[in-house]
Amino acid sequence: MRRYLPLLVISFLVVVATVTGTLLAGQASRQNYEHLRSITVYTSLPVEQMAALAQEYEKTAGVRVNIVPMAARDLIPKLRADAAGTVRADLVLTGADTLEAAKQASLLAAYSSPQTDIIPGRFGDADDYWTGLWYDPIVFAANRDYLAKLGHQPPARWPDLTVLSGGRLVMTDFLAADEAASLLYTMAAAQGEDKTLAYLAALHPAVVQYAKFLATPSRMTGLGEADLAITLRSEALRYMKDGFPLQVIVPADGTAIYLTGAALVAGGPRIVDAGRFLDWLAGDEAQDVLQNNKVFVIPTNPESMLAQTFGGRNLPLLEYKKALTADQKTKLLNKWVQTVRLSSR
Repeated sequence: MRRYLPLLVISFLVVVATVTGTLLAGQASRQNYEHLRSITVYTSLPVEQMAALAQEYEKTAGVRVNIVPMAARDLIPKLRADAAGTVRADLVLTGADTLEAAKQASLLAAYSSPQTDIIPGRFGDADDYWTGLWYDPIVFAANRDYLAKLGHQPPARWPDLTVLSGGRLVMTDFLAADEAASLLYTMAAAQGEDKTLAYLAALHPAVVQYAKFLATPSRMTGLGEADLAITLRSEALRYMKDGFPLQVIVPADGTAIYLTGAALVAGGPRIVDAGRFLDWLAGDEAQDVLQNNKVFVIPTNPESMLAQTFGGRNLPLLEYKKALTADQKTKLLNKWVQTVRLSSR
């Protein structure tokens, strides 16, 4: 037994050293994490998307991103409350309409950099208070089996959807999501309220469901429960990647987009780090993260490799001179509910 004693002592010391080293390494890792520079971001993006972006940025830049998720409608009240106190976020990441409302309420700080300056003016604020980062067009998604039986050319323009005899259509309820409602608002800004409501009323008899979620139209159409969907391009592509028999058709007469952007918060304590994060979000690294997480949006940065791959430069958009105000949107949405959504078929 004595001859094994030195070996046992050495083994014990090795185990102690290993455990101690692991504990010290863990403590050092926690200390390093706690001492990272950090920024706080208010966002209406899905948590899983934002978490993936935050994790990649921390690895790339060594800056921790503290995520505060909330509904888009809650962002303005939260920013107002913060402005009256001492605690402020550094950056807000949400839809363009919310960013514009925050600008009008003097809750944002102007920011410009070489990275944001190359983004076309149509995708941002003229005074640099917010920057559009990526957008998601509204498209037609058709079941390929339905198209094979159609016997003629698939729908290519918005009026084509009103003359598809027997076609079952599904779309997200405008009340359920700002992304879906962007179609209503854009059409009204481009061609007027009366013409827009008349078109949607003509479409109404073919609609088998006004879905509660953005993913539902593509899923139902892919499963053959509907023939055609009016849906976000990213949702249709996500289901196509998963093997669903869908074909995406971009309306040739122009479409609406849901634009996501970012802005620095007025009085934010870490304005330099927030600006660097905004620049990073406008680049290809952030797009790679989104793509890897099946978020197939189109970057606004024209120099992005992904923008060129997606053909975003040639995407036909509905053109209008002036966007609807928040009050006009509310009134239009209510009118759509009364005259179209709740009307008999």
